[in-house]
Amino acid sequence: MAKISNIILVHGAWADGSSWVKVLPLLAAQGMTVTAVQLPLTAFDADVAAVRRAIALAEGEVVLVGHSYAGAVIGEAGNDPKVARMVYIDAFAPDAGESAGSLFAQFETAPLAAELRPDAEGFLKLSHDGAFNLFAQDLDEREKAAVYATQGPINGAALGGTLTAAAWRDRPVFYMIGDQDHAIPPVEQARMATRMNATVMHVDSSHVPMLSQPQAVADFILSAAA
Repeated sequence: MAKISNIILVHGAWADGSSWVKVLPLLAAQGMTVTAVQLPLTAFDADVAAVRRAIALAEGEVVLVGHSYAGAVIGEAGNDPKVARMVYIDAFAPDAGESAGSLFAQFETAPLAAELRPDAEGFLKLSHDGAFNLFAQDLDEREKAAVYATQGPINGAALGGTLTAAAWRDRPVFYMIGDQDHAIPPVEQARMATRMNATVMHVDSSHVPMLSQPQAVADFILSAAA
């Protein structure tokens, strides 16, 4: 496979594009052209549209990277012919007709689920304990506080957005599993990765390895692009 130099990074729920801030310079140092998409997190279709706009602006083939909820988003947006390879970081990987929410409902256990707090408009936010002890438990206290304070609440309905076609079905796929993930249990990640026939890497990380293990995440993305 030819090397690809365009990388598009897509954040998950309770985050924004700055969640890739430690990975961005590592990729740029290797000559990559990198875009970190800002998802509105208001509706699944709106999130897919945001990624499609980023893909449209790329000159040439793209490695599309999604974290957490964004695994569902890139599964739909990644059907663009510019997308040559896909990377999932502790991410949902629904098939056609499935959603992040429908997969989440099938998981045997996901401790973070008890720490979601809905508001009157249906947006979900992480509790303090959820952010500090289950979402980003391997960061230092200052970073945990930043994750909690800057989290992007997601409209619960967005988690129910279903894929019309799963882009991973006809592209090379790479999947990183955080072995200390309490949001998407590692055993469930392994099942999704197996279904995709993905190239798998394990990392001793929480749900946010791009913050706690940025070099490992950057190297994994570079291996997909190489």
